[in-house]
Amino acid sequence: MGNAPAEDEGIRLAKRVAALAGVSRREAELLIENGAVRVDGVQQTLPQSRVLPQQRVEIEAGAKPQPVEPVTLLLHKPAGMPTDTAHELLVVATHHEPERAGLRFLPAHARGQRCMTPLEAGASGLVAYTQEWRVERKLHEDAAFLEHEVMVDVAGAVSPEALARLERSPARVSIGRQTAEQTGLRFALKGAKPGQIARICDGADLRILAMRRIRIGRVPLAGLQPGQWRYLAPHERF
Repeated sequence: MGNAPAEDEGIRLAKRVAALAGVSRREAELLIENGAVRVDGVQQTLPQSRVLPQQRVEIEAGAKPQPVEPVTLLLHKPAGMPTDTAHELLVVATHHEPERAGLRFLPAHARGQRCMTPLEAGASGLVAYTQEWRVERKLHEDAAFLEHEVMVDVAGAVSPEALARLERSPARVSIGRQTAEQTGLRFALKGAKPGQIARICDGADLRILAMRRIRIGRVPLAGLQPGQWRYLAPHERF
C-alpha cells in the first residue's frame, strides 16, 4: 500500500492552490509563503499543510507568486539569554505590538536570519538579525567604525580616579546618574565586541550590575521591551 496519506487527510495545500489559481506548484508555494492564502478564513503560510475537499481555500486578490523579500529584524535581547538562542524569540507573538498592527509577519522572515551584532549572555539590548546581503555586508565591512551606545550600571559611586581610567579607554564614557549604591554610565564605543566593556570596567575596578545596548550606529532600540522585536524600517540605516 505504500505510505500514501489517507483520503481523509486531504491534499497538500500547494496542490489545491495550484489547481485553483491555474499556476505551477512552485508558484502556488510562493503565494502561500507570502501569506496570500486563507483556509476557512485563516491565513496559512505552510505549503505542505493539508486541506480537506470541503474546506474553503481563498487567494488574496492581486497576489503575485513572488519570493518573500528578505528583511532585517531588530531584537531587544533579554539579559541572561545567549545570542545564539535569542533567535527563538523571532516569532509573531513577540513582534512589537504597535508595528504588528500594520505589518504582516511571515514565517519565512525568521528563517535563515544571521546575527550580525552579538551580545554577551548577561547583557540586554539591541541585536540585529538580517537576511539582506547589503545589510550583512554593511555590518561586516563597517564593524570597526559603527558606534555602539551602551548603558552600564556599576556598583557604588565612581571615583575620579576610576573615571580617569575609563577616559583612557577606547570608549567615550559619561556619568548619567550616581548614588552611593550605584552609578549609571553611558559608553559610546566604536566596533564594540562582546566582553570589551566588561574588561574596561574591570580595569577601573568597577563591578557591573547591568548592561543594555540602546543603539547600533544610527539605529536605536526604539522602545522595544525585553524579548520584543521589530523590522528595520525602510528609512533606517546603520
